Amino acid sequence: MSKPIVANFQARGHLIDSGLLSDALEAVQAAGASYRVLRLDIGLQRTDESQLELEVTAPARKQWERVRADLMSLGLSETETQDAVFATVDLDGTAPEGFYSTTNLATEVRIGGHWHPVQHQRMDATIVWDGSAAVCVKLRDLAVGQRLVVGFAGIRVTPHTTRKLQEGKFGFMQGGASSERRLAAQVDEVVREWQRVRSEGKKVILVAGPVVVHVGAGPVLAAILRAGHVDGLLSGNALAVHDIESALHGTSLGVDQKSGRPTVHGHMHHMRAINTIRRAGSVRAAIDRGLLQHGVMHACVTAGVPFCLAGSIRDDGPLPDTEMDLIKAQEGYARILDNAGLVVILSSMLHGIGTGNMIPAEVMTVCVDIHPAVVSKLSDRGSAQSQGIVTDVGAFLLALAERLGVVVK
Repeated sequence: MSKPIVANFQARGHLIDSGLLSDALEAVQAAGASYRVLRLDIGLQRTDESQLELEVTAPARKQWERVRADLMSLGLSETETQDAVFATVDLDGTAPEGFYSTTNLATEVRIGGHWHPVQHQRMDATIVWDGSAAVCVKLRDLAVGQRLVVGFAGIRVTPHTTRKLQEGKFGFMQGGASSERRLAAQVDEVVREWQRVRSEGKKVILVAGPVVVHVGAGPVLAAILRAGHVDGLLSGNALAVHDIESALHGTSLGVDQKSGRPTVHGHMHHMRAINTIRRAGSVRAAIDRGLLQHGVMHACVTAGVPFCLAGSIRDDGPLPDTEMDLIKAQEGYARILDNAGLVVILSSMLHGIGTGNMIPAEVMTVCVDIHPAVVSKLSDRGSAQSQGIVTDVGAFLLALAERLGVVVK
């Protein structure tokens, strides 16, 4: 019979409000282990952090490996640990067995008895030590000879525990995604966070889907871009295609945007729009030649807002500006997301989830969609910092433009 494994874990933060304490206790039991609370100091004020020390007993190695991984993914760390263990990469783009796979939570690595913060934090990466710094590196970017962390020893993570309302913090979504909340109040919270982030020198990045154009909100988004409030736009081929279709033909998916009725041969319009841009050579070239005179993409180019369009197997054309090399598209997203402080996702589930995987937990993420399931999915996929607003994206953008003082013509 195997000997039980006993270890202590600790966490600090808004453990009660965020639900982290209950999540941790449930994780222990789900793994087939047991726990004993050694210490729980609950803050006296709403803004005070709590401290937890938890003794965990696992009956065997299998249960121990699971409970340790689950607790660390939540942001708990072992109170007693040695230096991190390293292995050397022996094949480009491939990690040694047992490598540590990161979360989006702020992480530190212990080397020579000292803790070093991991740079470029993101989920689903390895941790490489280059001799002076610990850095998140994607599997595909690993090179022979690099030293990376294996196992869980010497790893310390900081839980993200500010999902609920804290004084001076962003927290309009305190009870899960719901449409039964006043939109104006939620937009006010977004704008306050928006202004705070930019005042600190960080970026506001938008991730937008083609629904923005379909519902007639393209001119509103374009006005916000032209006004200089946005530091980057991430999307796919479809947003740009239907935005340009709207600018050239007054339709989106062949539907007249004034009357809301299908137009004769309207199904051809998006293909004609693609062809116009392909013949010009690029969106910028079409603008320079006077072929494209308004719209979201026109605003991005003329206002100097960086954008990246990630291609997919579904894309028609695609536009020459769409990056069909998936790895290059991911790199383009990552460049624009560097130093982001706020990411607002506008009815774009797939690109929204992809973006959420690229940013650390401290980057506030707001997901706006008419479907509650879409709003909650980002959080379910590991981006605990995501906040949801269940509403029509057109209504949200109109309210956002008003609060930002943007005039929509």
